[in-house]
Amino acid sequence: MTDAPIEVVVTRLAAAPEAVRASAALLSDAERHRARRFAFDRDATRFIVARAHLRQLLAARLGVRAEAVEFEYGVYGKPVLSRRFADSDLHFNLSHCDDVAAYAFSCGHAIGIDVEAVREISDADNIAARYFSRLENVTYRSLKPRDRPLGFFNCWTRKEAFVKALGDGLSMPLDRFDVTLAPGDPAKVLRVEDTPGDDSGWRLDSLCPAAGYVVAIASQA
Repeated sequence: MTDAPIEVVVTRLAAAPEAVRASAALLSDAERHRARRFAFDRDATRFIVARAHLRQLLAARLGVRAEAVEFEYGVYGKPVLSRRFADSDLHFNLSHCDDVAAYAFSCGHAIGIDVEAVREISDADNIAARYFSRLENVTYRSLKPRDRPLGFFNCWTRKEAFVKALGDGLSMPLDRFDVTLAPGDPAKVLRVEDTPGDDSGWRLDSLCPAAGYVVAIASQA
């Protein structure tokens, strides 16, 4: 990913109890309150460690202490740095699945990231029919059965990363843009509404951070 100022960091969220306590100490009161609302300790722990890692990664790039990082949230819940850090022009996004967390950073460009475990889903075909675009459905249904789980999650993560980069929730319907999804094909935006992907101003990247996982990153080109 050398054509644009994008940095991706992938970490595991498994942590010993003392490390979880140290991570919690880095969070704001609001973040600790949010952690207490999780029904399961495992989910609370993953949230605490993921958010602490985010603070540490941002702090290293901003030259401040992790506890001093401040967030604001968009209408649809996307976290951004507070106005205090506006001069940095640092954009970021994060995602986690199971105990794998992925973070993306960019200077001056909107960015979104998504990570998923590749697995078989019983109603994957129905989900694709409902949420994928016409072109994506044609491509997905042309895949051999053994390739469909990866094709499905290639498409899902790429669309999710793009929507997260926009930061507008689902204000753009998922069938209004096309992405590549076939295993082996480079990640790419093919269309955004009536604009060809090459002229859309958006870029997609993908990677496999660990066996059985796929990550997609969407950024302004």
